[in-house]
Amino acid sequence: MNDFVALLASQGSALVFVATLATRLGAPVPAVPFLIVAGGLTVGGQVSFLAVTVAAVLGNILGDGVWFLAGRRWGYRVMRLLCRISLSADSCVRRSESILGRWGGLSLIAAKFVPGVSVVAPPMAGALGMSNVRFLSYETVAALIWTLGFLVLGRVFHAAIEDVLAVLSDIGLAALVIFALLLVAFILWRYRQRRMALRADDIELVEVRVLREALAAGAGLTVIDVRSDEARALDERAIPGAIGIALAHLPKRLGSFSDGRELIVFCDCPNDESAVAAARVLMAAGLPRVRVLAGGLDAWAAAEAAGSDAEGPLAITPMAAVRPT
Repeated sequence: MNDFVALLASQGSALVFVATLATRLGAPVPAVPFLIVAGGLTVGGQVSFLAVTVAAVLGNILGDGVWFLAGRRWGYRVMRLLCRISLSADSCVRRSESILGRWGGLSLIAAKFVPGVSVVAPPMAGALGMSNVRFLSYETVAALIWTLGFLVLGRVFHAAIEDVLAVLSDIGLAALVIFALLLVAFILWRYRQRRMALRADDIELVEVRVLREALAAGAGLTVIDVRSDEARALDERAIPGAIGIALAHLPKRLGSFSDGRELIVFCDCPNDESAVAAARVLMAAGLPRVRVLAGGLDAWAAAEAAGSDAEGPLAITPMAAVRPT
């Protein structure tokens, strides 16, 4: 641990820049501890406060700038890729859309402090058409607030940080092993929570072919798109005739479906999680004729592109039969 402090003291700016850049690019590198320790080292003059601040701000701008440009180029696909590898994939999508839709450019500041969203906000801003100048302005302010916040925290508690580092130095390898075990335990817990959330024995799926045939036959059903307004703005694909009601607004619209018609809900999210959540809201309100479109908007678009005849016989299937548990 003393070696780490010595290295940070001699190469503080470079280490903070690399750690911050890696964090903003999405690598599992904790930049915050580097900033806090560096902030503590600035008290004794071992590290330059100005140099570390500049390094962290540049790391933020460059890392987020890459994702901003990726979002500008590839749109919603970038967010879905980032959230798909998250341990909380669907909540990652929803929180990102909610923050950006509610706060606009200020969301770039808020996102810095929201786990799972900080990497998604820049590409979403790019996909929604934020200008380069506006993005750079908000990003610079956000980077400064984030950087100064943790550097000042390190300066205020520098004495306590030194004590903690001393204890960790005495524990040595045991501290690293304990930290690694806690990290693994946390990841396994989150993974288990995610798998449990996918268990949906109470939900029925309807395959794309079945839905298309029902719509063509004029069946009396209603298709509900539970994506947020921001998601629909990012991705203009749609199922003809579908009603757009964001999941968060669905409880206020339950009266619209009290006539007993059949309801098909869909989303464009990992594992159809938002659609499953919407189906449960509708079923809890006493609407029994509710099903989820298997595969959501992606499956519909794929069928449109390839033609449903190539899909083979399809049927309504319990969720548990098509989702790993």
